[in-house]
Amino acid sequence: MARGRPKAELVLSPEEREELERWVRRPKSAQALALRARIVLLAAEGQSNLAVADRLDIKPQTVGKWRRRFVSLRGAGLLDEPRPGAPRTVQDEVVERVVVKTLESTPKDATHWSTRAMAEACGLSQSTVSRIWRAFGLQPHRSETFKLSKDPLFVEKVRDIVGLYLDPPQRALVLSVDEKSQIQALDRTQPLLPMRPGQAERRTHDYMRHGTTSLFAALNVASGQVIGRCQARHRSREFVKFLNTIEAQVPGDLDIHLIMDNYGTHKTPAVQRWLTKRPRFHVHFTPTSASWINQVERWFALLTQKQIKRGSHRSTKALRDAITGYLATYNANPRPFSWTKTADQILLSVARFCMRTSDSGH
Repeated sequence: MARGRPKAELVLSPEEREELERWVRRPKSAQALALRARIVLLAAEGQSNLAVADRLDIKPQTVGKWRRRFVSLRGAGLLDEPRPGAPRTVQDEVVERVVVKTLESTPKDATHWSTRAMAEACGLSQSTVSRIWRAFGLQPHRSETFKLSKDPLFVEKVRDIVGLYLDPPQRALVLSVDEKSQIQALDRTQPLLPMRPGQAERRTHDYMRHGTTSLFAALNVASGQVIGRCQARHRSREFVKFLNTIEAQVPGDLDIHLIMDNYGTHKTPAVQRWLTKRPRFHVHFTPTSASWINQVERWFALLTQKQIKRGSHRSTKALRDAITGYLATYNANPRPFSWTKTADQILLSVARFCMRTSDSGH
């Protein structure tokens, strides 16, 4: 016996199906609208709300909402409802034209649109274009970087490392290890002008270089404490010295799991011989081009933000002292990073990103 409220029959006309499929196929559709179109297309196949929600990884209530909206208002029901205030003066067709033009074209004299250029091209005011872009989350002036790992063992390595984060072994320490190499000791050519009321700190645009240092660090993922050591260079012999430092600071009755990247320094014969003689050390390599999975990288970002980026150091000794001082301050009150995503969730996100990349038309 069927339970729950009866659902209104959802039947698509050929024109409606074509429009929905166009919204889904368009490489640069607004993601919210594309998701709503997928919900309706799957519901039209006779699938239940639970089945659609499971397939799209969303809540059943979301499926029910957009199913009801489409049955009641058809395609217009998938668009966002008008908000309180003055009546709209820009019609849906104009909004769609601006969005499509922003996503699928570029101006003749630039690599991306500006609000002024788009306003001139569409015969609108600059403020209207700005409001449309804000409504759809469009920021043509911004650009971010990415790189997908091509490691043939990507899945296995992700499961291995995330397993250490979420379910660490008993009587063992999990350390996220890496080096921040070639940290420059920079000093401005003229003294800094300190911050005053109504005036930001000012510094010269040019600087003098006083050498470099490299920081080897091992983050205890359970406690947040960091073992760190500065070295003049970052060869395998310096890495072996750092491994000796780790061995000296970790109690002998604990196994040590090292998470580190595929940098050549970590794989030399000297390092392998050192590890072979110490069976309590277990190495877990991250996938290539996947530094985001190594938690110590996040700690390096904190170090850069809080100590290095705006620091002024007249010698490598001053730079090393600053780093050592930050290490001591941080370790006095360490806070571990909270890893929340499972391996399955990460792999699903990567799969969705790969689908978007392969469907982008590039």
